[in-house]
Amino acid sequence: MEKNNQSKKYEFLADDPSVKTLPIMLSLIIGAFFAILNETLLNIALTTLMKEFGITLPTVQWMATGFMLVMGVVIPVSALLLQWFTTRQLFLGTMIVFTIGTAISAIAPNFSILLVGRLTQAVGTGLLMPIIFNVFLLIYPPHKRGKIMGLIGLVMMFAPAIGPTLSGVIVEYLGWRYLFITVLPFALFSIAFAYKFLINVSEVTKPKIDFPSIIFSTIGFGAIIYGFSAAGESEAGFFTPIVYTCIIVGIVGIILFSWRQLKLEEPVMDLRVFKYPMYTHAVVMFLIIIMSMFASEIILPIYMQGPLALTAATAGLILLPGSILNGVMSPFMGALFDKFGPRLLMIPATVVLSGTMFMMSRLSTDTPLWVVILGYILLMLSVSAIMMPAETNGLNQLPKRLYPHGTAVMSTLQPVGGAIGVSVFISIMNAKQLHFLQNAQNPKDPATIKQAMVTGVELVYFIAFAMSIVAVILALVVYRAKPEETSLEPQKEG
Repeated sequence: MEKNNQSKKYEFLADDPSVKTLPIMLSLIIGAFFAILNETLLNIALTTLMKEFGITLPTVQWMATGFMLVMGVVIPVSALLLQWFTTRQLFLGTMIVFTIGTAISAIAPNFSILLVGRLTQAVGTGLLMPIIFNVFLLIYPPHKRGKIMGLIGLVMMFAPAIGPTLSGVIVEYLGWRYLFITVLPFALFSIAFAYKFLINVSEVTKPKIDFPSIIFSTIGFGAIIYGFSAAGESEAGFFTPIVYTCIIVGIVGIILFSWRQLKLEEPVMDLRVFKYPMYTHAVVMFLIIIMSMFASEIILPIYMQGPLALTAATAGLILLPGSILNGVMSPFMGALFDKFGPRLLMIPATVVLSGTMFMMSRLSTDTPLWVVILGYILLMLSVSAIMMPAETNGLNQLPKRLYPHGTAVMSTLQPVGGAIGVSVFISIMNAKQLHFLQNAQNPKDPATIKQAMVTGVELVYFIAFAMSIVAVILALVVYRAKPEETSLEPQKEG
């Protein structure tokens, strides 16, 4: 029989002294840590897999592209699943799916089976973050959420930060299969721990399933992610027929999906969340930060391994301090948010972000390495003071019935924003680099090639700088959001 200890006396479980919220938190965070760690754990092993299975780079890229694609497809339906299944059912089911995918990958005899396991993992990973956000919104009142969301931020940033470093050691000394074998016992422990301690905190309402919405969502978000991901992998970029066709189909699919959601009384993903100004503010801020992060996480290693002639291992180690510091600072930033609200954090942080982006737009072939290290540390510190506070503040304004939809929208934006960010910035850099070489007197000269890459990097960071100015403006108009159960509550149709 399912446990259901939700208190009727207290609006939030954290206010009920008889309920121990720490085991609930740990159940969710343990599972999330290893699922998110798994996202970046495989990136450094792609070259090894190419040799192991005799496959090409475009084929092995499906380990990353396919993972992001599946996440983009399953996340939009998470709001529906959160209303159809109890907390325990959904979390345990999600972790079991993730564990099965991990086991399949660990024993895969060929690349096709490995890809099946990887995509199965993606189903579990994609559903985990919406579940966690929704549960924490139900457990903790608005004035306590900053610190808790900061802990989630630590998991979201620390796990991907150590992923490449940990992966390099495992692949070199144990082999690529241990990337999955190592995760398995922790995934099993998470399932056992959650089975014992996780309780139900959500209400099962079982809304009507609208299959056209699911079809539009799958086509729309799937095609968009695939199109932008393929653009970053193709020499012709956005002019490749499959790329612009997928993007057009994706846009049409998302428009049809959005139109249908606004017509339904019980939408799969309720877009009326955008009627709440601080939620919309948070979404825009979230996208800007995601794009700025990708500008650095993708472009900066290329710059360091190109013009600065550093090894991949050295480039990874240079980025590690900033990423770890971001994760460590997230809970502190969350606590400050609870005490002082969003403005005190976000205004100075966006100013620092803008200054950092401008500084990075002045990179050259002889920029001292300490400038790169400092720039990335400042970037990640500013991100820790912006992203989770903005997201928490936006979700705080939503009424309880919209929590699953608010978390689903935010979670969907991560793979979509990631795919768009990577492809757009790579395309901009490549176009600028090509233009420089076409006008150079000696385009095959190594020094000229390095300078061409630097001009591309500079342009990407200048565009990121322009985006960060928008973030500064948004920070100036932010205010502490409170749940608006009546004044802005969208009326049900019918």
